[in-house]
Amino acid sequence: MVKADGVAEVTDTDFEGEVLKAELPVLVEFGAEWCGPCRQLAPVLGEIAREEADRLKIVQVDVDSSPQTAIAYNILSVPSLLVFRNGEPVKSMVGARPKRKLLADLAEADVL
Repeated sequence: MVKADGVAEVTDTDFEGEVLKAELPVLVEFGAEWCGPCRQLAPVLGEIAREEADRLKIVQVDVDSSPQTAIAYNILSVPSLLVFRNGEPVKSMVGARPKRKLLADLAEADVL
């Protein structure tokens, strides 16, 4: 998986604790090593993770190594982004997007 700087990778094992029980809203990127658009998205996620660390937690899930989580949330294509608040998905986005668009989507989901 293409790691974004400052963004933790979570797995099937720790997803519940890291995402569902998180205090802050969480943006989860479902991606894969072979995914070109995921590579484009990685620096954007890293920047937002640094800039919004006090308001938003960002994590990545590799769909190949953590298939149970991807199946549980009906992830059919990568990158897929899900915003969780209080353990519930509140917004879903599919595909890479520029930082400006992603920030607007997050504002629309009421997390920024």
